[in-house]
Amino acid sequence: MKALAPIALCAVFVLPVAASAQQPPPTATGDRPAVTFDEIERGFYFALYGGPLFMTNPPAAEGTPRPFSSGPMAQVEMGFDLGERVSLGLFIMGSSIRTSAEYVGESGGKVSGDFTTLVPGAVLRARLVGLADSQEVKRTWFYLRAGAGYAMFSPKSLLPDSDILVFAGPGVEYYTRLRHFSVGVEVTGNYLVSGGSFGFAVAPNIRYAF
Repeated sequence: MKALAPIALCAVFVLPVAASAQQPPPTATGDRPAVTFDEIERGFYFALYGGPLFMTNPPAAEGTPRPFSSGPMAQVEMGFDLGERVSLGLFIMGSSIRTSAEYVGESGGKVSGDFTTLVPGAVLRARLVGLADSQEVKRTWFYLRAGAGYAMFSPKSLLPDSDILVFAGPGVEYYTRLRHFSVGVEVTGNYLVSGGSFGFAVAPNIRYAF
């Protein structure tokens, strides 16, 4: 009997542990939490702009004609949304300005005609007023967009010197139900600092946020 006492004592401790180990784990109850998506994606974005560009007085030497001119403009922009209202980006813009035969730029009369412009730069967009739809999602925004860049002209024989371009203007943007896409249109006033040239552009645009 004394030999059985240690065995009985071990059984007192071991059996409850073994019994608890054999109990099945509790089963999970309830549905998995649903995956939700933002109605509007914000973050890194890619945008395309395009439309007519008008110049009231193209850059030219003093005393030479500066006729009202126009041409197509295109712009590519990449940037980041700093919250709901502010975006910062980098852009590159190209334009082709058609002028009259009397326009000689800064060539001293050696050449005349059309010229192109290439402008890399930086831009800021500030969304001021948002309008909500029937689901209380602010899809329509009125904004201001401003930027500056380094303008390079071609042909160099017509406009040999580069310039600084600054621009600003209002726009309206609509965030579609495709989440990543928004479309808009803006009107910007342009100014070439050294040339003293004024202009404006009307630019429909499309934007994709990652």
